[in-house]
Amino acid sequence: MADLDITLLILSEHDAFRRAFTEIEALTDAADLERRWTELADQLEVHAAGEEEVFYPALLRKVDDSEEDTEHAIKDHNKIRDAVSAVARHEVASDAWWEAFRAAREETVEHLEEEEHDVLPPFKDEVPEDKRTEVGMRWLKFHEDHEAAKGLSGDKLDPKAYVEENS
Repeated sequence: MADLDITLLILSEHDAFRRAFTEIEALTDAADLERRWTELADQLEVHAAGEEEVFYPALLRKVDDSEEDTEHAIKDHNKIRDAVSAVARHEVASDAWWEAFRAAREETVEHLEEEEHDVLPPFKDEVPEDKRTEVGMRWLKFHEDHEAAKGLSGDKLDPKAYVEENS
């Protein structure tokens, strides 16, 4: 059941986010931009909240010395949430909107790369496949329950408190 491995599910979403940012860059119609950006913003929130609810607690319990990486990731999620909110403060397709969009893209891609290099490999190396699949199943359920960010607040978390509460 490797296709339900949480690390592969997360990587798949990372790839989808990169493609979505590129697709949005190619759009010119304001209505299309607004629709697609709203979809991506919701997907980014579901992803972050899903990691906070499902993945990072498992990382903290199963991978030694993962507290620092987890705290950093939660800080990154907060920065991404701020960057996504900044986009909404501007008229769609305006220069300021594009500037905020590109800042959100940069913040997001930097975080994705850090997870891909620093967080996912030790989880994959140290956690057996059946446990990664179990976490992957919970991840999929979380996504099903929160499609289009339904029921998610988008609130930022205190990184230190998060690590303490989930260790």
